[in-house]
Amino acid sequence: MPTKTIPYDVAEHLRTEEEMLLYIEAAFEEAGDDASFIAKALGDVARARGMTQVARDAGLSRESLYKALSGDRSPDFSTLLKVMRALGIRLHPEAA
Repeated sequence: MPTKTIPYDVAEHLRTEEEMLLYIEAAFEEAGDDASFIAKALGDVARARGMTQVARDAGLSRESLYKALSGDRSPDFSTLLKVMRALGIRLHPEAA
């Protein structure tokens, strides 16, 4: 009998605000200068929260939000800021 697998979706496991924030923090630490990596992580959190509501709160269409946060391309910084604001996440610059 062959082993049956299903794709892993991290959004299904991000249940609390703390888990979502820790996930985003880890993504920023691992991303280096890869904006698409950050976008993908924000997309995971947006899906966990509900993409339609996040899109509405960010002032974007749901379809454009899916594209921007797919990780296939680097979205505009302004888009990332809108999504982060909609998710209740703020950037805190600090010296390296």
